[in-house]
Formats: sequence, C-alpha cells, structure tokens
Amino acid sequence: MTEESVHANELRVLLKLATSGDTAIVVSMLSRSGVVADACQDAATLAREISEGVGAVVIAEEVLDDHDYERVLAALQSQPPWSDLPVILAARSGIETLEISEGIAQLGNVTILERPMRVSSLVSSVQTALGARKRQYQLRATLDGLREADERKTEFLATLAHELRNPLAPLRTALNIVSNQNPGPEKLQLLHAMMDRQVTHMVRLIDDLMEVSRMTRGKITLRPKVISLSDVVRDAVEVNKPMVAAARQYVFLDLPPQACHVHGDEVRLTQVFSNLLNNASKFTPANGSIRVSVRLIEDTVRVNVTDSGIGIPEEMLEKVFGMFVQINGTMRAAQAGLGIGLTLVRSLVELHDGRVHASSSGNNEGTTMTVELPRVATPAVDRESACSPGEWTGAGGHRILVVDDNRDAADSLGQLLGLLGASTMVAYSGVEALKIMTASPPSIAFVDIGMPVMNGYQLAAKIRANDVLAGVALIALTGWGQATDRERILNSGFDHHLIKPADIKQLTQLLNSLSVPASDQPSGATA
Repeated sequence: MTEESVHANELRVLLKLATSGDTAIVVSMLSRSGVVADACQDAATLAREISEGVGAVVIAEEVLDDHDYERVLAALQSQPPWSDLPVILAARSGIETLEISEGIAQLGNVTILERPMRVSSLVSSVQTALGARKRQYQLRATLDGLREADERKTEFLATLAHELRNPLAPLRTALNIVSNQNPGPEKLQLLHAMMDRQVTHMVRLIDDLMEVSRMTRGKITLRPKVISLSDVVRDAVEVNKPMVAAARQYVFLDLPPQACHVHGDEVRLTQVFSNLLNNASKFTPANGSIRVSVRLIEDTVRVNVTDSGIGIPEEMLEKVFGMFVQINGTMRAAQAGLGIGLTLVRSLVELHDGRVHASSSGNNEGTTMTVELPRVATPAVDRESACSPGEWTGAGGHRILVVDDNRDAADSLGQLLGLLGASTMVAYSGVEALKIMTASPPSIAFVDIGMPVMNGYQLAAKIRANDVLAGVALIALTGWGQATDRERILNSGFDHHLIKPADIKQLTQLLNSLSVPASDQPSGATA
C-alpha cells in the first residue's frame, strides 16, 4: 500500500468527548505523538466527518445519549465490506446499564477506556487502532486491484473472441469459395496467400497467450550469449517491414558505428523489438513513420522505437505495461489487440537486467518506447559451425506415419509430407498406429499426445519396448507447449517435440536433420 493510496483524512482521529476542555487536552496529547486529531462540536458533525474519511474515533459515553447519535450509528453501519472503523469509548468506571451495553454493541469495533484516562493508554489505543485501520486500507487496495484485474480479464476475453473471429471469417469465406466454385490458379493462389496470413496471425495470438502463461509462472528460460544488439534490432526491423509497408507506413533505422554488444537471448530480444514495432505500427495511421535508433550511453545500450501515432495519455504511461491493459477509446477493437504484447516486452527486458519505459507528449503526439540493456564491452566469439543439412531436401525417402485422432489434422499433415516426397501412412488412434507400425515399420512417426484409449505417451512406451521399432524416430506434435510438457515428452521416449501448428519450414528443417534408413532409400540413391 502506498501513501498515495490513502487520503490524509483517512488517517485522522475524530474526537467528541464530554466537554470542550477534555477534547482540547486529548487533541494536544495526540498531536505530540504525531497523530492528527480533529474535534467535532456535536454528534451530527461527527457523523458527517466519518463519511469524509477517518482512521479512528474517540468518543465519550455521553454521545450515546445524544439526540443525533442515530446519525453516528448510520454512518458506522454504512461502511463498505472491507471497513471496520475502530471506535474508542471513554466511559466512567462502573457504568454498566442495559442501555449502555446495547449502545456499545451497536458501535461494532469498539475499545473501552475507563475515565479518567491515562495518557499512555489513550495514545497506545489510538496507535493500535490506526495500525488496524491501515491494514483495512491494504485490504481495500487489494480488493480494488482484484476488481480491476477481473474487469481487465473480462475485457480481454471479449477482445480475444473478437481477435479470433477476425481471421476465422476470411478463412471460412475462402473455404466456401473453394468448395462451391472452381477458382482458377491465380485466384487459388490469392486465396492461399490470404489463408496463410490469417493462420499466421492466429498462431501469433496463441503463441503470445502461451508466453503469458509461461511468464506468469516464471517458466521463461533464457539462452544468453554475447550478441550484437544492432544486429538484433536490424533483424526485427527487416522481419516487420512487410507489416509496416502493408499499413502504408515508413520505418527508419539509425544504427551507431560502434559495436553494441549485450549478453542476452537473441530470439527473446528479437521478440521484444518485434513486439514494439508491431505495437508502434498498430497505433500509427497510414503515411505515419516509425523511427528506430540504437545508441551507446556509457555502459548502457539504449534503443528507442518512436512512432508518429495517436500517443498515450500521461496517466497511462506506466499502466500500458500491465497485463490486458488497453488504451480505451483511442482505437477500434480490431486494432487494440489483446493487451499482452507490452507486458511480454517488460518481462523479457527485465529478465535481461534491463528496463523499458514509455514517453509521449499526449494525444496524437506519437510515442517513444525506450529499452535500456547493460552493455558488454568485449564480445565473445561464437565458433559453432552450421550443421550440414545433407544432400537431400524435404522429406524425400522417409516412410512417415502420422498418428492423430483429429482426422483433418492427420490427413492434412500426411498430404503435406507427401508433397515433400515422403511415403506417408495415417492412423487415427494409438491402437491402429501400433498395428500399422508392427506390420510395416516407418522411419518416422508424428504422434499426437492427447488421444483417447491409448494416448501418445502410452504409444511411445509400447514402441520403445518393441525391438523391431527401435529405429523409429518419434516426434510429438501437440498443442501442449509448456517447458514441463516438453520435458515429460522427451523423457517418455520421444526424440523431438513440435508445437501445433508446425509450419513447413519447421518440418523441413527437422526432417533434413534425420538420416534416411537404407531400407527407405529410393532406388539408385547413395548413402
């Protein structure tokens, strides 16, 4: 709880004692102890001041007989659920009537001090009451945070549904065109390009969601090495140039002549700057510009991504890095995104011991996102050589079994691998796959994990227990992509793990790395 979250009124003590003289004495005593105390002339004033915010109340028993006492009770009983205002009652010794007892019970959170009160007892009771009140304010702040997070989550789910519908609509339209018409090669090529763009967009959405899941559970693992941040930024700009060009925007890159090396994960840092470029493009109109600069500032490498877009209100500059946060009222929902990209940016930058912040002069004045990372003076030399992919490309020569209870997924992957030159078989269950493999062992099997009856783990165990199938390369192709999932998969007999949907480049690279058994070599091929 910060001091800013508690108003000054909310830690004051309200006093209504038997006489004005008593009140003045107590105000003086509390002031000397650093407690702000306000005297109330009557019960009506006390009731009104309670509604304005208060840390504790000190009253004399005479207030219980005041004709305005009902107003005080009403103020106490109208407290929000988190509030239980401490009341200190100064009562004469031996006063124990039924009416007094009932009045005390109605006060709620009450502490009784006998008159005449000792200074130390009063000050101690007030400080204890204010300590309890501060804990109530902490609870209020927590509840407010939970309420705000719940509202953001609700907005996020609505936005997610919208974001998923966007690519699904053109995909369905394209499928209807292909099903009900006979489009020529040119039109078919356009449809294919459009569908590929939309699927890529959906994959990116799902990847972002998976990243958020890993991030919130602390499961993001870096593979750091000494890298050139200028090269990382240049690569991110090149990757995002088609997106910027499609939005009819201009991107300018300004790199320093000096080496800008950092110790970091190249893939993750490319993701950081790609997200920042994507965000800048999203909130910049057509004919706008995005400027990316890299600078050396003493022992720091600073990267600025500056756009000429809609800008960010001052009160949102810190909040934009929060989970599911969007700048409401500035862009259409289709442009606003899921509100998780900048959260990933901040988390990844902080994992690199860096920091990120936003600056903007306001509405339509553009935004600058600044990333600062520790500079490494001397780059390490990476002497790893690239692996030779072999003399053949694609999947040619392999006998591949695809196992998936989703028939569309199995059939489409089988067709794709066939186009790459493989001899393919398809099974729709683990039981069926085992029969096929026993009769005609493949060189590679792509296996889904979440199948009924016999799941992927059980199938892998049976394959590894069969000496005849010892040479089969097992590849898990599944929607489960957490680090724990990957670890379990690789510990269950699988050789490789791919996350659905795997693109053709991933498949080709993996298959290129797997040697073709002699029995699967096409006629005339040499090993």
